[in-house]
Amino acid sequence: MIPIARPQLGPEEEMAVLEVMRSGALAQGPRVRAFEEAWAAATGARFAVATSNGTTALYLALVAHGIGPGDEVITSALTFIATANAIAQTGARPVLADVDDSLNLDPTAVAALIGPRTKAIVPVHLHGNPCDIASFMGLAQEHGLALIQDACQAVGATIAGAPLGTFGTAVYSLYATKNITTGEGGMVITNDPAIAQTCASLRHQAYSTKPYVHEAIGYNYRMTDMQAAIGLVQLSRLGQITARRRSNAAYYDRHITSPLFRRPRVSPDSCHVYHQYTLLAPATGPVTRDEVRQSLEEAGIGTGVYYPVPVHLQPAYSNHGNPPCPRAEAASAEMISIPVHPAVSDEDRATIAAALNEL
Repeated sequence: MIPIARPQLGPEEEMAVLEVMRSGALAQGPRVRAFEEAWAAATGARFAVATSNGTTALYLALVAHGIGPGDEVITSALTFIATANAIAQTGARPVLADVDDSLNLDPTAVAALIGPRTKAIVPVHLHGNPCDIASFMGLAQEHGLALIQDACQAVGATIAGAPLGTFGTAVYSLYATKNITTGEGGMVITNDPAIAQTCASLRHQAYSTKPYVHEAIGYNYRMTDMQAAIGLVQLSRLGQITARRRSNAAYYDRHITSPLFRRPRVSPDSCHVYHQYTLLAPATGPVTRDEVRQSLEEAGIGTGVYYPVPVHLQPAYSNHGNPPCPRAEAASAEMISIPVHPAVSDEDRATIAAALNEL
């Protein structure tokens, strides 16, 4: 079986973890600080704050930007539910907007939903494909809104050659299947020292400068030094990992020639990092998306659907009163992702392309 995902871990990560274990200092410490500094440099931001996962990273970023009860935050209907959940956990209401032909949040749909309670926009760089950040920056500036990028799938992505940190606050996930991983983990990046300080304080029970004196009701959203040790090694290989993912994606672009499949639009000035390589297959017809998945499974090729149920149709948000999102709904019935990770060999990708072209 060619799996849909495979973490890339080796002897360097093992040795890095052993060094931390042998030091006796396992919790948040010098490795976390080093990882934060390296991450900020890699993503073009002044500051980075490590957290326990991508959801807590987004939650802290929202709280640090002043989001809370009574507010509304606009985000994509086509994303992992954690994006909306983090918003809801602040007490704010997630307002779920439709997508465009990139499968990313549609700026026009967002503009139509901005109201008196809107306090922030959270665009998602879905599957590693950068969104139209310039349009969202314009909307945020026009309406006085916070802009927080959900870059959980987009480490290493750039827009017009600029890393995502150039455009303001963003959050990342370091879950096991992400392009680089710490098993579980997250990161907030920002160019605002007050935002960074708030996130760093709240993730660690809001300690003051005095021992066991706390300035606010905080949380335990820390990353361990063992995780950070893995992350430092992974981050050092980000360029290599991204290059192989993009090479595999370029091969599919050239060699998957069946008219059955369409592809999400990628802006020519964007560097898509292909957390997923996603095709659009018909939901109905002679060969459906689900039949494609079954055929590939029988051929020993893993696939995924990210995501089969848009957030506004999830049971958890069924009474949310969200407007319809027809493009997100259509895409959720058509999307299929195929293996694109660095462990996909030249032989594997040729096998995958041939299997798809034979359908």
